[in-house]
Amino acid sequence: MTQAPAPYACQPAESLGRLHAEELSTFRSPWQRDRDRIIHSSAFRRLKHKTQVFVEQEGDAYRGDYFRTRLTHTIEVAQVARTIAGALGLNTDLAEAVALAHDLGHPPFGHTGEDALALLMAPYGGFDHNAQALRIVTKLERHYAGFDGLNLTWETLEGIAKHNGPVAPPWPWALAQVNADWDLRLSTHASAEAQVAAVADDVAYNHHDLHDGLRSGLFTAADLMELPLIGPAFARVDRLHPGLDPSRREHEALRRIFGTMVEDVIAVARARLAETAPRSAEDIRALDRPVIRFSEPLFAELKEIRQFLFTRMYRAPPVMEERAQVTAMLNVIFPAMLDDPTLMPEDWRLEALSAPDRTARARVVLDYVAGMTDRFAIAEWQRLGGTGG
Repeated sequence: MTQAPAPYACQPAESLGRLHAEELSTFRSPWQRDRDRIIHSSAFRRLKHKTQVFVEQEGDAYRGDYFRTRLTHTIEVAQVARTIAGALGLNTDLAEAVALAHDLGHPPFGHTGEDALALLMAPYGGFDHNAQALRIVTKLERHYAGFDGLNLTWETLEGIAKHNGPVAPPWPWALAQVNADWDLRLSTHASAEAQVAAVADDVAYNHHDLHDGLRSGLFTAADLMELPLIGPAFARVDRLHPGLDPSRREHEALRRIFGTMVEDVIAVARARLAETAPRSAEDIRALDRPVIRFSEPLFAELKEIRQFLFTRMYRAPPVMEERAQVTAMLNVIFPAMLDDPTLMPEDWRLEALSAPDRTARARVVLDYVAGMTDRFAIAEWQRLGGTGG
């Protein structure tokens, strides 16, 4: 197995292994095996029809086949993660595995769906998509003879749990259950590879949300000219390629922004790694701050861009109308199935009806509803009496 070159990288030979012991692969590292299991999971395939920003609905005025889905977003995150991890001498396979798994727990309708389910689940312990991702890879994928879940390595589970940093108690119930089975050391930072996956997520959505927003018509390139980072990128393209057609001009500008973000992360990481001089992956976890992040100046610029996107895209009137519609759908689907589990397929129905109390039943219903794709949720809403959509 190929060792990552940096001493602070996670090394395959030092992996803490899997909760259920398995023979090592003769031709794949532990994290290549994790990556492959994630890609072949049912939950990964369902990301194809789950919202990133725009809900997949026929007849929608601004939703098209070119917009990102949760699956294409995930693939872009994995690509960025491998690039950054490789530049820093980290284990690219582990970074990729965490990146590919990081959004498995997203319900239908993106963050709107998460907000709706969190409110519906408030009496029963709440809902968190990161915790749900762990539940999927440890419990809900039921394909293997010897165990539930995918039996991923400790390092990949750690990365899913805390790629955004240490997780302070009280923990989401789904995370607490996983952590009770195998201590993920939630109070520490994750590996550098998991931190790379987290920043790669930021790089990907900061780039593609601008691209999708322009394509949607919610704002134009002219609206972006006063924003930091973006205005100068367009100006440089105009100097280098005067008279470029609008579509190519936008692509050229946005790819430069993409490159600036990646280069910034790598530069900051190299400086922090030189400063802290970690000699092992454990040294990375023991630090009091992450080593992989944006520089303060770039972070401030990105914050201004995100505020623009929040106002002009995430909370734009047509998007807000859509948010209200899909929230209403989940407010029909979840209570109906909680009150009458016979509305679910037989295996889910039996599990819900055998639950010892209403909280346990609600969590079974949550697992089923959170696993739905956008279009399946819309179809279920219509089956339960909803109209339109």
